[in-house]
Amino acid sequence: MSTNTTGRRGKDDDVLELIHTVMHQYRARQYRFLRDGPSDITHMEGKVLGFFDRHPGGTQSDLAQHSGRDKAQLARLIKGLRDKGLLDAEADEADRRQVRLRLSDAGEQVQRELRRQARQVSAHALTGLSAAEQQQLMALLKRVQANLGDE
Repeated sequence: MSTNTTGRRGKDDDVLELIHTVMHQYRARQYRFLRDGPSDITHMEGKVLGFFDRHPGGTQSDLAQHSGRDKAQLARLIKGLRDKGLLDAEADEADRRQVRLRLSDAGEQVQRELRRQARQVSAHALTGLSAAEQQQLMALLKRVQANLGDE
């Protein structure tokens, strides 16, 4: 962390700290919805549902590779979602050892509700910003993202 001669944080650190704080507030609203909502799922279960919504027919290995999470932890999450009737599984026709996962009808309904709630939180967060300001914010954040991606 950079500091100036008075020992206070530098400007760059304050901007990144604010980005961190905004994301923490956004996620806190998501967690409250998950905790208090009709779905009774955890944040990680929501992330797993989101993965299989974007990658229907994916495998536990695909999820592990994408998320970097421990396979045993993912196996427990997947089992829990299957037990809740939110994920369907079928053996791969080419390799019967592989299990292909996709959202069940109930899982699709939960995922739709999670997306709806995320849009509400996003709209609330951007209240008062014009379309041009939103585009400028997006462009600036993409530049910061690109800078951090440079190695």
